[in-house]
Amino acid sequence: MRAAVRASLPGSVGSDAMTDIEFDFETEALSYMDQLYAAALRMTRNGADAEDLVQETYAKAFAAQDKFAPGTNLKAWLYRIQTNAFINTYRKKQREPKRSDAEAVEDWQLAAAAEHTSSGLASAEDAALDSIGDSEIKRALAELSDDFRMAVYLSDVEGFAYKEIAEIMDTPVGTVMSRLHRGRKLLREKLRDYAAERGLHDKREKTAATTKKEV
Repeated sequence: MRAAVRASLPGSVGSDAMTDIEFDFETEALSYMDQLYAAALRMTRNGADAEDLVQETYAKAFAAQDKFAPGTNLKAWLYRIQTNAFINTYRKKQREPKRSDAEAVEDWQLAAAAEHTSSGLASAEDAALDSIGDSEIKRALAELSDDFRMAVYLSDVEGFAYKEIAEIMDTPVGTVMSRLHRGRKLLREKLRDYAAERGLHDKREKTAATTKKEV
């Protein structure tokens, strides 16, 4: 994908005519490619669309390089470009992309996102949620609506501050906080449902095994 991104950039990028500032910008910008792809995959839920979105992000970023203020947060600036590109391209087309099974996010990061809650849980429920596997956490996160999923992802996986997320998503900080609260709550509810389903399944298996032994 790196080669494809470079090929989509303006002709001056990567050439001998580049200034030191342009070279530093390109080097730092390209260092975020894997993280941008992981975020794009969470947005589009399709590998091919995610690659297209990342390429579009870099093309727009390098074309608007003169608008970036050196010394400010380049990562947040790139994420904002990508988020806007996603909204303009994929939401307007009303796509329903195919789910991807790519392991784009570290399991511990998703687990950390799932653990956020505004109220305590009973010990029995905590134990049930602890039994939830990484695949179920990823599925639950993918089932959130775009706004909630992106807010939770940017905060709990990427570690952006509320103000940075507000800039990336082009929305007030209060809205970001509301989406995070609601998104985390929905994530916990989905995981509770998975835990309940698993508990019922395990109970049926245990009952069947006991009956078989008695027979």
